Amino acid sequence: MFHALGRSCAGRPGRVVALWLAVLLALAAAVLVHGRATSEAVTIPGSDSQAARDAAEAFPGPPSGNQPVVLHTPADAAPLTSDAMKSAVEAAAADLARVGHVVAVTTPYDPAGRAAMSRDGHTAYLSVGLDVTGRDITPEITDAVVAAAAPAQEAGIEVTPGGDLAAAADKGSTGHSELIGLAAAAVILFAGLRRATAAGLPLVVGVVGLLISLALIGLAGHLMDMPSAGATIAAMIGLGVGIDYTLFCLTRFRDLLAAGVPVAEAAARTTATSGKAAAFAGCAVAAALAGLALGGLPLLYALALAPGIAVLVAVLAALTLLPALLALLGHRVAPARRHPAAGEDPADDPADSAAGARWQRLAAHIAARPWRHLLAGLALVGVLAAPAAQLAFGQLDAGDKAPGTASRIAYERLADAFGPGATGPLQVTASLSTPADGPSDGRLTTVTAALGQAGGVAAVGAPQLTADARTARWQVTPATGPGDPATAELVDRLRESTLPAATADGGVTAHVGGAGAAQADLNDRLADRMPVIIATVVAVAALLLLLAFRSPVVAAKAAVMNLLSVGAAYGVVTAVFQWGWGAGLIGLEGPVPIPGYVPLLMFAVLFGLSMDYEVFLLAAVRENWLRYGDNRRAVVAGLAGTGRIITSAALIMVSVFLSYLLSEDPVVKMFGVGLATAVALDATVVRGLLVPTSMVLLGTRNWWLPAWLDRLLPHMDIEGEAEGHGGGASGGQDPRAAAPAAAAPGPAGPAGPAVTATTEPNPAP
Repeated sequence: MFHALGRSCAGRPGRVVALWLAVLLALAAAVLVHGRATSEAVTIPGSDSQAARDAAEAFPGPPSGNQPVVLHTPADAAPLTSDAMKSAVEAAAADLARVGHVVAVTTPYDPAGRAAMSRDGHTAYLSVGLDVTGRDITPEITDAVVAAAAPAQEAGIEVTPGGDLAAAADKGSTGHSELIGLAAAAVILFAGLRRATAAGLPLVVGVVGLLISLALIGLAGHLMDMPSAGATIAAMIGLGVGIDYTLFCLTRFRDLLAAGVPVAEAAARTTATSGKAAAFAGCAVAAALAGLALGGLPLLYALALAPGIAVLVAVLAALTLLPALLALLGHRVAPARRHPAAGEDPADDPADSAAGARWQRLAAHIAARPWRHLLAGLALVGVLAAPAAQLAFGQLDAGDKAPGTASRIAYERLADAFGPGATGPLQVTASLSTPADGPSDGRLTTVTAALGQAGGVAAVGAPQLTADARTARWQVTPATGPGDPATAELVDRLRESTLPAATADGGVTAHVGGAGAAQADLNDRLADRMPVIIATVVAVAALLLLLAFRSPVVAAKAAVMNLLSVGAAYGVVTAVFQWGWGAGLIGLEGPVPIPGYVPLLMFAVLFGLSMDYEVFLLAAVRENWLRYGDNRRAVVAGLAGTGRIITSAALIMVSVFLSYLLSEDPVVKMFGVGLATAVALDATVVRGLLVPTSMVLLGTRNWWLPAWLDRLLPHMDIEGEAEGHGGGASGGQDPRAAAPAAAAPGPAGPAGPAVTATTEPNPAP
């Protein structure tokens, strides 16, 4: 099937390329018309904060809620309570009311807005209601709101948008990160391939896949709450795997051309071998991301969907667009022709031969001393993973944004003027069995008093009632900010003791909501579901590897090795972000909390990405095991044959991930550090030390397969080489019995190139 797909695309390259360009242009037009929507809203079905949020919908108000526009004058300037400043603010409010999408503006001079003026009169805020929700608040709306406040600015008042308006203004492009990642990838590719056309091909395929993925994700934001970090994470993963998958396929294509295979047939065989392996690896990443669905959270659905789209588009590009481009470029991506020395084979490249010899010596050295290298690798991974034992879920707030951003400025001014809790007040709602007699109803005054006496509460607003007087709402201002652990502790106290005691007489059902409560519920839900998600992802990954390599030992060992990579990544992320080690080097001012969804999403992504190199290495090892029947020789040949290409691919992916450290978003930085650490370790310590040494020590037990399982498992040859090997050997059969047949020259059938007797490592997959 893969061979037929590759041959079809290589036979009609113009049509395939035109189709991809048409899809890209159509999606770009759709984005230009509808825009890319993002939303930071967190929905947690079945949680107490979600119940409070649902109850609050019974109160009248704009869909967006009240968005603050912060007003500030320096201490040596006139306060906002002066007549001149008041006139300027009211003029700005009148202009604001005429801005599109603005449906209400409340000033600090209105009776309903008097709490919006600080005691010293130098800080206040306008409450702006919009007819659109958070996902539809665009930077253009924010710019229009700020521009309308010109009368206040002309009077010397500093105007800063807050809330969702600030989030829209702070939406920055990560284009500089992508460009840096592409530049680094170009250098690595040219150094490895030594031809500009060949080096540019993975970049072209990667960029086309990236643009299509981002367009799809942006349009998906109109159908679901898609966090802004989702597209960024998808970009870094999609770009990395897109270039890597293309590089693996391109290497196979160049080997086939060097062996004299015609261009179209070489493109078809590349798709049937390395393309098939890339499809398997991509589906493994998608399967790991799908495991996040067990979390039962729309946020996880969105954060899994975004990189999942990017990975699947990269796979589709490797299977269709790449064969077409290979057919068009042909020998222009082959190694540059050179003049061989007398008696030298023109097909032999001294640089390639030297690199292969170095990897051969390194692999033989590692295999000759397995215990020493295994223990050294485990010690290094253990040291890096140790901080993960203290990993704790936290909550980010606007105070963790980069200095100078609108969100950070608004947060600091509101916190200085009204206290840190004013930047994220809690919303307490109560459903009444019978209508209240007004705000002075005894049931309401009891709750108000209890809230005011609770430790950690700075202020409690008067209760508000719906039109039917069956739902009440209080605004509770904590003494701490929304990201402070003390706020989460306050939420727990209100739910577990304060409110149950205040509503013990019955007839009142109270809930605690707001940003701090929602984040606390999110972390609790993630902590509860994390063991199930991890177990499921590990089991699915092990099952896929079992199907691919027909060895329970290899599948179980690979799952353990992947867990080690993830553990080391967790440890580095904990040390850098939670402890603040080296935080200043990546643009942070100090330690920042790690949101609960970051380790969970990172686990699924890393487990899937770790399988990429595992698949390519184990495919080469198993290929040599089936050929020679000698486990140590197979391990050495597999490691030597894949060392250069996997190292180059890992360098590209690490460069792409590290380029995103330039982002101002701490979450993006967390993913950049975590993913780069895991891929670097996986391609060096795990793939270079732990996997080969453990396989050498296990010997032929690597390939043990019970007869009943041999009959049950389908035969999946992910590299498409079975026919080329003269049939090879199944997992339960000793391949040494099949070695003579494998060593004999075979026809170059549709599954792969001819296999001839040789003692040299196989070409890289």
